[in-house]
Amino acid sequence: MPTPAMTTEAAAIVESDIRKFIHGCHILHYHGVVDAYGHLSFRHPLRPQIFVMAKNMPPAAVSSQDDLIQYWVETAEPVEEGAPEGYVERRIHSEIYKRHNDVTAVVHAHAEAVIPFTISGVPLRPCYHMAGFLGTDGPPVWDIADHFLRSDTPDMLVRHEHLGRSLAKSFDGGNVVTLMRGHGFTTISSSIEDAVFRAIYTMKNAAIQSATLSLSAALAATNNFSPSPAIRYLNRSEAWNAAETLSGTVSRPWELWVREVGASGLYLSIA
Repeated sequence: MPTPAMTTEAAAIVESDIRKFIHGCHILHYHGVVDAYGHLSFRHPLRPQIFVMAKNMPPAAVSSQDDLIQYWVETAEPVEEGAPEGYVERRIHSEIYKRHNDVTAVVHAHAEAVIPFTISGVPLRPCYHMAGFLGTDGPPVWDIADHFLRSDTPDMLVRHEHLGRSLAKSFDGGNVVTLMRGHGFTTISSSIEDAVFRAIYTMKNAAIQSATLSLSAALAATNNFSPSPAIRYLNRSEAWNAAETLSGTVSRPWELWVREVGASGLYLSIA
């Protein structure tokens, strides 16, 4: 990561991203987006052919540069020989970075609130302004079963390059979130802070939509199953403009979230 050959300015850039990454891992856990599973990554700010993830450990336990592994984008193999064991699903990240040059941060998570929208056929749609980035029609659902080879173990994990490549293609439409059937979701961004923001509000929007659908069904039941009023999701203009407006405010929740994890007593950061 920072090396003796780097200038002071270059080393400071890398160290800043390491701190943001560690905070991001803790924030995602604090908000219940990840538990012992799930992961965040970032593209090296000075060497775009490299991305960085934690070693095989719970995100909440990440605390220093010693917990991180650098990988080649092209192969998803460690840059350094003798690197510790990493996440088996790191090809989610490598293939996204390989295909989408503008992406510099990726979150993959299994938040329970989102899972129903990966298996039910009900699209996840933006219920409020905080989730306008989901787009009017909601994110696509990528089904790994459509991409397994006969030699693959069908355990729902993105273990292989061809699976990661297929998932990466699901972002070609300009969406920033893709749902994964029976697994979870992945979100992308041009910054660590925004990737974390999108992951948190994807989960929150899913919980709001599930509650709204339940209320709508309950209303129909109390009215002898007569049609309920249509749920009013954000329209195309509202979603786009809300996403544009909020994109410039991500530092506000980020600063709060950093203080929250710092005050919780659970998380350690020595970066």
